[in-house]
Amino acid sequence: MSTIGPQAVLAAESGEVDPIKLFLPPFYDLFWSAIVLVIIAFVFYKMVLPKFQAVLDERTAKIEGGLAKAESAQAEAAAALAEYHQQLQEARTEAAKIREDARAEGTAIVADQKVKAGEEAARIVETAHRQIEAERQQASVSLRNDVGTLATQLASKIVGESLEDSARQSRVVDRFLDELEAAGAGAASAAANGKEG
Repeated sequence: MSTIGPQAVLAAESGEVDPIKLFLPPFYDLFWSAIVLVIIAFVFYKMVLPKFQAVLDERTAKIEGGLAKAESAQAEAAAALAEYHQQLQEARTEAAKIREDARAEGTAIVADQKVKAGEEAARIVETAHRQIEAERQQASVSLRNDVGTLATQLASKIVGESLEDSARQSRVVDRFLDELEAAGAGAASAAANGKEG
């Protein structure tokens, strides 16, 4: 490019040069500038632009790969979350079932223990009744023998004759005990009537 010198300015002032031409470079400058521009553009297009394009393509691939990985990870996380919720629901259902089974089993055990306790109590009461009855009979027999012996001795002293005959002795003892039982039963019924009145 040429520079506008003082001579060109003087020529323009004198009217010899068109003022527009002062701002336009000569044709040969435009031609060689265009050639240099084409060469630089060609080098840029062939060498620099492919490298820029490769870098941009690589970055695009990385971004797309990252997005794909992120979508894949998000899908896996969603699947894992769904599986977790399903397992949690199954665990809750199983826990509820176990609780219900335990409650039913506990109720059955309590009912079974109540039945066994009732049976054991009935057996103990029955055994106690039998033992009391056996002891009462044994006491009755012992009392009859003791009372019989005492009554015979007393009667022998009162009557003044021997009552050692076992048949006679047995009859006297039985009659005496029957009278005692009748008197005891009459006293018990009188006491019961007195309480009711």
